Amino acid sequence: MAIEKGKLIDMYRTMVRIRVFEEKIAEDFAAGEIPGFVHLSAGQEANAAGMCANLRPDDIITSNHRGHGHIIAKAGNKYSLAPMVAELYGKKTGVNKGKAGSQHLSDLDIGVLVAEGIQGTALTLAGGAALAAKLKGTDQVVVGFIGDGTLNTGRFHEGMNMASAWKLPLICYCENNIWAESTNIYDVTNLTKLTDRAAAFNIPGISVDGNDVMAVYEVAAEAVARARRGEGPTFIEGKTCRRFGHFQGDAHLYRSQEEKDECMKRDPIPRFRKKLIEMKVLTDEEADKIHQEVKAEMDKAVKFTLESPFPDPEEVLTDVFAQGGKK
Repeated sequence: MAIEKGKLIDMYRTMVRIRVFEEKIAEDFAAGEIPGFVHLSAGQEANAAGMCANLRPDDIITSNHRGHGHIIAKAGNKYSLAPMVAELYGKKTGVNKGKAGSQHLSDLDIGVLVAEGIQGTALTLAGGAALAAKLKGTDQVVVGFIGDGTLNTGRFHEGMNMASAWKLPLICYCENNIWAESTNIYDVTNLTKLTDRAAAFNIPGISVDGNDVMAVYEVAAEAVARARRGEGPTFIEGKTCRRFGHFQGDAHLYRSQEEKDECMKRDPIPRFRKKLIEMKVLTDEEADKIHQEVKAEMDKAVKFTLESPFPDPEEVLTDVFAQGGKK
């Protein structure tokens, strides 16, 4: 599949934005600037970028506890990082007024239904959104991003079973970084190919190198086209690896040094950069400029955040219930 030059550059910028965002959040969390927990997706950028590059603004995603990258990718490169940064800091100017934090971000304006910290919930919520799209007669596509640990939950089986039975326009994208917190997925399932799970639902199951953004883009394009045609869901496994521990502060001692070193070698960003330069899509100077622009953008977002107020104490009771509706 030929991918146009502008799309390739957009995907590269998206990946760089995710990486710069995550590394700055890691730094600020370690400095005690950010409350709660953060789960970082550095190393997994190609999955979010390649999948979301196929989506329209009105398509919908749901995400999980490791969701910053999905949201940045779905938003597109014209979307300011400042509201996301402010949200993680708990500031009033955050996209959810500082009340969602890292794990529960949502922004319906860009098609992000919710990021949800409970395993598997992202998929069942995605199924509901896909059912709504089908009932309304739109050709919207919904993507539920999950981790490999979700495959052993009831929500995964319930969500995929109903999506298959009703031929919903749903893509289940599983980022398989091997580790469900500190548990190796292959120690708790008798499968060597996780895509075999798709056979139970009579849907396509496709495995892809999740650190190759062009490969992800091509697989995702087929799944999106299939969903828009009304042919039902697809299960995609993106084989990837996370550079950080399960949460920021996790020393991930359960991983061997050999595995960590191999993960660094598979880094999707320098790999894609090298490919784009070989294809004469970018020069070294142009790639460096993208990095510089993104770092400047992130610095500006942090400055905006630090100058923003925290919510007033009385706001704890606002935004709890939906307003309006019939009485």
